[in-house]
Amino acid sequence: MDNAIYATLSRQTGLMNEMRVVANNIANANTTGFRREGVIFAEHLAALDHRGDTLSMAHARGRLVDLGQGVLTQTNGTFDLAIEGEGFFMLDTPAGPRLTRAGAFMPSAEGELMSADGHRLLDEGQAPIIIPAGASKVAVGADGTMSANGVTFGRIGVFAPPEDAQITHDGGTSFAVDADPEPIEDARVRQGFLEESNVDSVFEITRMIEVQRAYELGQSFLDREDQRIRNAITSMTR
Repeated sequence: MDNAIYATLSRQTGLMNEMRVVANNIANANTTGFRREGVIFAEHLAALDHRGDTLSMAHARGRLVDLGQGVLTQTNGTFDLAIEGEGFFMLDTPAGPRLTRAGAFMPSAEGELMSADGHRLLDEGQAPIIIPAGASKVAVGADGTMSANGVTFGRIGVFAPPEDAQITHDGGTSFAVDADPEPIEDARVRQGFLEESNVDSVFEITRMIEVQRAYELGQSFLDREDQRIRNAITSMTR
């Protein structure tokens, strides 16, 4: 196969990956706590021969997570929580601790605060948060301190990945970190608020159009290259 076709196919594959990411961003534009993602394009050099000649190909498998703040919307829900500024809530999941900005929680039958996916919310010591039995009024302070009927019973943990840690989207609104998250002491928690997705729908739709046009141009080039090779083979076999 011609080297130009190899290079173009690698670019087309990268554009398809980016299209999937953009489509996922648009689909989650109204998902509480969702973080938009982008695709990282890089150059991959493939060796052609022993003389050191190389073929430049596109590599677009890496993803970039946008951790920018989303809009905080007031809901007045007792267990609707939002983080103002940096940081994540920590959830206890079967796959291990996961970080999230989605703050819609609810107490279980046992009084444990749970996420919408059924995972327990953890406090600053990474222990489950349990609402005291018979608590009629639960308040959450700006520092995450929780009290019921005026009596403090815990503090919501707000964590940040270490500076050099790698954050990986683990599905939905949760993220895995390859290092132990560190608690944030001066975090600000807002009770009765939820953070919206940080996806800009207009930007994503515009980007989708750009990617689609770039893909169509690449496909046109592949069609022309295919026809050129067919014509060359036909001419040589006459």
